[in-house]
Amino acid sequence: MTTAKRGTPPSRAREHLSGCTRGGAGKEYRMSRSAVVGIDGSQESLVAGEWAAGEAALRGFELRLVHAAPVPARDSTDEPVAFSWQQTGEALLQRAKTDLASRYPRVAMSSVQVADSAAAALLSASETAELLVVGSRGEGGFDGLAVGSTALAMASSASCPVVVVPGRPAAAAHDAEVTVGVDVRHAAESPLDFAFGAAELRGARLRVVHAWALSGHASWTAVGVPEEDRAAWEDETVQLLSDVLQGWQDKYPEVPVLPDVVLLHPAYALVNASQRADLLVLGRRSSPRAAERRLGSVAHAVLHHSRCPVVVVPHA
Repeated sequence: MTTAKRGTPPSRAREHLSGCTRGGAGKEYRMSRSAVVGIDGSQESLVAGEWAAGEAALRGFELRLVHAAPVPARDSTDEPVAFSWQQTGEALLQRAKTDLASRYPRVAMSSVQVADSAAAALLSASETAELLVVGSRGEGGFDGLAVGSTALAMASSASCPVVVVPGRPAAAAHDAEVTVGVDVRHAAESPLDFAFGAAELRGARLRVVHAWALSGHASWTAVGVPEEDRAAWEDETVQLLSDVLQGWQDKYPEVPVLPDVVLLHPAYALVNASQRADLLVLGRRSSPRAAERRLGSVAHAVLHHSRCPVVVVPHA
C-alpha cells in the first residue's frame, strides 16, 4: 500500500482533489475542475454515472459523459454496423445525460461520443480531467467477471485519480467513512491528500489502514505470532503512522481520524475495511520507473473484491 510522506504536507491551495499528473516526479497537478465518466449502456456504467454526478455535485465540478464507438476501416463492409452503433451510442448518451441532469440540476453536464476504443477514449479524456469514473465492468463483460479490462486499464494507466464503482455497492448502514491504505515506510503524498479532502467534503471519519505481516513470517495473519513480537511490531508501527499523519491532521483539523494498524495481509485488511467504507483510497506509482504502469497485487485484489467504490490515485 502507498500513501503520505512523513512530515508536513505541501502548502498548496486547499483543493479537495489532486488533479491529473503530468509525467515524472515533481510535476504539478493540472486543475481543470471536471470529472469524466465512461458510459456504455451497461448497468455498471449507469451506476458509475450516478456516483460521478453525485461527486461532481459535491465538488462543484462539471461532468462529462464519454462513450466510445468503433471506427470501421475505410471501404470496410462493417461500416453500416458501425454507423448503427454510433447512433445507438448517441441515444444512450442522451438518455443518461437527461436522467442525471434531472436529478442533479446544479451540475453542468456535457456528453461526447469518441470514435475510438473505450480505453483510448477514456485515457485521452483523463488528460484534461481531475477525476475519471468507470464502472467495474462494461457491456462486454461476462457473468462472474468482477472487474473488466477497461476498468483495470484506467486504474493502472490514467493520469488522474480513477474511481472504479462496483455494480452493486453495499448499502450504507454505517456512519460516513473514507478509508485509505497506508504504507508507513514508503510514503507518498497524493493518496492521503485525496483521502483527507474526500473525508472533509463528506463530513466523514477517515480510517487510515496500515497492514503488514512480520518480516519472514510465513502466515499472513497474527496466528502463531508470539505476543511480545506482535506488541513490539504494533508499538513501532503505531508511532510511525502517527508521524505520517501529524502534518495532515494539522492541514485538515476538522477530519476525525481513526488509525488502524492490522497484522494481516494488506489486501485482506483493505477488503475488510471496504465493507464499512463509502470510499476506499489507494495509491499507484506513476513514475517512469514503475513497471509498465501495472497495478500492484494489493490494488488488483482490492479492485476485484471491494464492496465500495475504490479510487486509485497516481503519485510520483
